[in-house]
Amino acid sequence: MSVELTYPHIEKQNGEPARLQRLPRIRVAQIVMDHLAYGWSPDEMCRQHPHLELAEAHAAMAYYYDHQEEIDAEIRAEMEQVEEARKGLMASPFFVRMRAQGIL
Repeated sequence: MSVELTYPHIEKQNGEPARLQRLPRIRVAQIVMDHLAYGWSPDEMCRQHPHLELAEAHAAMAYYYDHQEEIDAEIRAEMEQVEEARKGLMASPFFVRMRAQGIL
């Protein structure tokens, strides 16, 4: 007998990242990144993001703890994308001048 867990406030489509049901543009990984980067509790997340409901923050963290490998992989992939994009950018003329002068 198989038991399927459901997470109130969280929606997970096959092949898609887990998201908030009420605010589908917000992924669970985004909420988790606030926790990992700043050490924010769900209460603090709601103070920092007034659109976020406390139950949604708790549900996102519960989903993370039950699917930590999946969410961590999503975060790693996003960080790799950012790094690749950063490498592809040319330095602005201002940046080049400031670096040449030793300011940056």
